[in-house]
Amino acid sequence: MSRVGNQPVDLPDGVDVQIDGSAVTVKGVKGQLERSFNDRIGFDVDGSVVTVTRPDDTRESRALHGLSRALLNNMVVGVSSGFAKELEIHGVGYRAAMKGENIELLVGFSHPVEVEAPEGITFEVPEQTKIIVSGIDKEQVGQVAADIRKVRPPEPYKGKGIRYVGEYVRRKAGKAGK
Repeated sequence: MSRVGNQPVDLPDGVDVQIDGSAVTVKGVKGQLERSFNDRIGFDVDGSVVTVTRPDDTRESRALHGLSRALLNNMVVGVSSGFAKELEIHGVGYRAAMKGENIELLVGFSHPVEVEAPEGITFEVPEQTKIIVSGIDKEQVGQVAADIRKVRPPEPYKGKGIRYVGEYVRRKAGKAGK
């Protein structure tokens, strides 16, 4: 029994869900998201609540049931309040700066690295060592943040690099440490 899939998805004010076969469109204050789901999964809209149903109890149907409900909930949360990931930069001389809509990273290379903002993603640099990636699609926000982190991941000896806020970097002793 899917515990996630059986929970209904509550629709906040201003969020509209349209179901056309296996395609689901969610419109809200911040924008519109569209996704096609597996044909096995059914969606029932009842006022301000959406329930996700499955046809049988096979292993694949149970897995799709919980996945579909989670994806639909992420779409609803995205168009109503949006998602954001925060990154921090550690290292002497390492910094970030806005360059139009894009970010320019100075992270120890001989050249600055420019990261372009895909459609639907916005960058903020409140400090030179802090980057905020925000948008309405949770998957896209996470992927863009991971791509920025991949430019210079944190290294274990001095901890220099780009990391998520609150991420723990396991440190090693190095040659001198005994």
